[in-house]
Amino acid sequence: MATYEYSCSLCGPFDVKLAIGTAPQTYGCPVCSAVARRVFSAPALSVMPHGVASLHEREEKSREAPAVVSEVPSGKRPQPRPHPALSRLPRP
Repeated sequence: MATYEYSCSLCGPFDVKLAIGTAPQTYGCPVCSAVARRVFSAPALSVMPHGVASLHEREEKSREAPAVVSEVPSGKRPQPRPHPALSRLPRP
């Protein structure tokens, strides 16, 4: 579901939640039932969680100035720790 903004000439702006890509150019005002036109506005990107916003910012920076690797990373990966529940299982 996406939130679309419409503007009624009598009542002012209001939001409508519709399936993505199904928003008509006009929509009936929920207050006065007059025809309201769709208003195109910027998406609400400022309400992203902090982690998502920082990843988005880092991705945008890497377009212009990607990180440079000075050496080949080692092939060693840290060993994954076993799941804590495995210690409580019965042993043979």
